[in-house]
Amino acid sequence: MDIRVDDLTGEPIISLLAEHMRAMEATSPPESRHALDLSGLRQPEITFWSVWDGGTLAGCGALKQIDPHHGEIKSMRTAGTHQRRGVASRMLDHIVDEARRRGYERLSLETGSMAYFEPARRLYASFGFVPCAPFDRYVDDPNSVFMTRLLGTG
Repeated sequence: MDIRVDDLTGEPIISLLAEHMRAMEATSPPESRHALDLSGLRQPEITFWSVWDGGTLAGCGALKQIDPHHGEIKSMRTAGTHQRRGVASRMLDHIVDEARRRGYERLSLETGSMAYFEPARRLYASFGFVPCAPFDRYVDDPNSVFMTRLLGTG
């Protein structure tokens, strides 16, 4: 699998992100949806990557700079054809490595509290993320789980 910076213009990634937004609409109330659309992801503080298995899009993820010491994981999604094949773990490894390379001290994320998001919460916990208070512009929300991880050099 190949991870590359994505300019968010190709049809496969546009379709995967549309699927991601539909899933968020189906599982989260409007006030609790924090997934970014294409224009939201095309911001200078966000780097977006896609994961490719040969010529097939397998997944995606993004890293947002909150400040020079703190990053946020955004838009983690695995294509239905590639679920349970290690795509999310591979992307998460990549994002953690990039956050370290940038010198971030902390990496945080927001995900849903509903059962639909349980696999994501388990994945993040397996990578050392722990529950935390809302960060950046987030506020307490019973539909959200906030997680963070301090980044060491190893």
